[in-house]
Amino acid sequence: MKPVTLHHCVSARSFRPLWMLEELGLPYELKMLPFPPRALARQFLEVNPAGTVPAFFDGATRMTESSAICHYLAARYSPGVLAVDVAEPDFGPWLNWLHFGEATLTFPQTLVLRYGRFEPKERRQPQVVEDYTKWFLARLRTLQPVLAEREFLCAGRFTAADVSVGYALLVAEHLGFVPRFEPAVAAYWARLRTRPALLRALEVEREAAVAQGISPVPAPATGGPDEGPVTR
Repeated sequence: MKPVTLHHCVSARSFRPLWMLEELGLPYELKMLPFPPRALARQFLEVNPAGTVPAFFDGATRMTESSAICHYLAARYSPGVLAVDVAEPDFGPWLNWLHFGEATLTFPQTLVLRYGRFEPKERRQPQVVEDYTKWFLARLRTLQPVLAEREFLCAGRFTAADVSVGYALLVAEHLGFVPRFEPAVAAYWARLRTRPALLRALEVEREAAVAQGISPVPAPATGGPDEGPVTR
């Protein structure tokens, strides 16, 4: 099998498909980029004109949306395991959680990161950071009653939906939000944090970054243009 190709920045949204690839055990080629690639790797615009990661290739298939790539990988390479089949009762909830991770949870985090860390100091917006932190935590709380009753989000097993939501929790960890998680959400994240595939993905991206001459600093920990990495 020819390996798939993933263009990736350390712990950016492209971490979702990287985690999926490790869960699946598929061969892949990992091409590391500095963050943000549209500014620091202009040649990447020839691969993805939007200048964002992921950029994913599987033969003639080209994709750039992280949750969609998770859906694709699960449906194509893990039907009935990481994917929930259309005939299963939890097919609808699976799709919902799969997209909830990006559209509902990661969206507000991007504003917190941009206006709290990535922009130059004179362009930062503390009110935006405060408002969208509250937005994120309020929507994250909707997971509490679900996870109080089950180990994973749906179908009685770990699926691609957990990867999608789990990545948002990884970003929340970089933002220092874990102490503000509801108990069942905190326990869920602790379970995900021990998955061998997640741990391998974290190790692989760091090793690949160093080997390819890219900073191993995670994208969510990147400071503004006049700063170094953000530490907590």
